[in-house]
Amino acid sequence: MMEEIIRIILRVLTILPLLLIVTMYMGKRAIGQLPLFDFLIIITLASVTGADIADPDIEHLHTIVAILVIALLQRIVSYFIIKKRWFGHFMTFEPTVVIENGVLILKNIEQIRYSIDNILQMLREKDVFDMSTVKLGIVEANGKLTVYRNPENSLVTLEDIYTPKRASNLAYPVMMEGKVYTNILKGLGLNTAWLHNELKKKGISQPEEVVFASVNEDKELHVSLKNTDLKGPPLQH
Repeated sequence: MMEEIIRIILRVLTILPLLLIVTMYMGKRAIGQLPLFDFLIIITLASVTGADIADPDIEHLHTIVAILVIALLQRIVSYFIIKKRWFGHFMTFEPTVVIENGVLILKNIEQIRYSIDNILQMLREKDVFDMSTVKLGIVEANGKLTVYRNPENSLVTLEDIYTPKRASNLAYPVMMEGKVYTNILKGLGLNTAWLHNELKKKGISQPEEVVFASVNEDKELHVSLKNTDLKGPPLQH
């Protein structure tokens, strides 16, 4: 009995440092707001590790190999999710608009298998008790609700005290990794010709160099390009 207890203690002392190293190897993606695949990875790691610690008959080396293989798989899949948008769409949930201009979009709510009570609870958690103050409510891929309030109902900041408040700072993505979202442009009353003209004004002649572009309700274009270097000093602990 004492031999088995010592073996379990030694397994804990070896597995936990290994899990720490593996988690750092997998990166922030695996420990932040978990996407679907990373959530499955964490569950699998927990199952493998728990079985190894609880059952001394399981070969310890097999557990170590399994943990390393799981970590490698997570890195490979994460690479393809980042580099191939079609693969990322396949492996993750899409954000879903559930509130627009204070009105619940029931079809979308049912599609993601949420109830109205779920949405109301998440609104209260955001300190929103009047749905009419919400301009846009989105259930993100991680299942959390993002709320954008009407400008007149937004919380007051120090900046608002000293500067005139803009009508809105809501922006819509119109381009991602070179792909133009024509349906969003159309909804804003714009077209691809307008977009390319605005890009040229910013000195961008090759649309494939655009990583992300968005347009706000004032028809102002914001662009992020590939190979953009950090201007300020890097952050450290």
